[in-house]
Amino acid sequence: MKLCILGGGLTGLSLAKSLVKKGLSIDIFLNKKKSDFNRSRTIGISNDNLMYFNKEILDIKKLSWDIKKIEIYSDNLRNEKILNFESNNKTVFAIIRNYQLQSKLLKSLKKDKLCKLKKNFDYNLSNLKKYKLIINCENDNYFSKKFFARSLKKKYDSLAYTTILKHKKIQNKTASQIFTKNGPLAFLPLSEIETSIVYSIKGKKNINLKELIKKYNTKYSITNFGICNFSELKASNLRTYYHKNILAFGDVLHRLHPLAGQGFNMTLRDIRDLGNLIELKLKNGLDIDNSICEEFQNMTKHKNYLFSSGIDFVYEFFNFESKMNNNILSKLVGFIGSNKFLNRSFKNIANKGFEI
Repeated sequence: MKLCILGGGLTGLSLAKSLVKKGLSIDIFLNKKKSDFNRSRTIGISNDNLMYFNKEILDIKKLSWDIKKIEIYSDNLRNEKILNFESNNKTVFAIIRNYQLQSKLLKSLKKDKLCKLKKNFDYNLSNLKKYKLIINCENDNYFSKKFFARSLKKKYDSLAYTTILKHKKIQNKTASQIFTKNGPLAFLPLSEIETSIVYSIKGKKNINLKELIKKYNTKYSITNFGICNFSELKASNLRTYYHKNILAFGDVLHRLHPLAGQGFNMTLRDIRDLGNLIELKLKNGLDIDNSICEEFQNMTKHKNYLFSSGIDFVYEFFNFESKMNNNILSKLVGFIGSNKFLNRSFKNIANKGFEI
């Protein structure tokens, strides 16, 4: 039985690798429009998802940089942490360069006999019948425009700027998120001498990114700023996850604001859930057909919507807080976060999502 994956990004490659490890034959069609990797992009993976990735997809221990602590600040309470997430010096998050992970996955799949890398998918009826299941991971192809255009969408009127800082060597195991007047700014350690920057800035005006980073930098002796890239920020949740035997996946299903680094984590949890459904069918001698699309939607849609709505609420809360001229809301968040039960609950949700 053969499955088809459309899209050669992180989602498509990670999904393909997880499925061939289950003994399934996969044709993966790469997007011919995409060429160079964006080397300033990084992704954050929660500890739970990192363990899953290393075991069930690909060992990426050598690519990842462990984060032991996450600190949250606000412009209205600059010198005082309002939230602090750590777990007895254990890894809470890992940061990985997007292009390195994508390259490693692609290299591994090229060697796998169960996986065939192809180009130029033919969107005709015969191809629909050729595959038991087609998993669409591309936002701008024919299937997405034809069958997956109806979604709940939100524009943030913001641009996400990304770059890599080089700095003098430090013990770089603490990530920080600052909710500034311009938007959320994240310092995400990559090594002892490099840190990834993600700054989501409101509006589309020209900005001096270097000066803004310097303004909020308190611990790095910066030696070099890398190339800066930016993209428009949008959020979306697909209304219907499938059409016949075509299943939408990854960013086609849901897109999040990057403030919490949870977009790829949601996708990894989807990969795990889909894999569990497929394993169950194989174990019981059942065929993998379009019924799995409905089962996957029923299993994940409510969790994904609830989680993405929570991320949007956090953004809007701090967006409102940044417009205030006092620190009442910041102190309230700090008070809530100091409660051990609530702090542990927040960490568990960020690590594993909603377990419903």
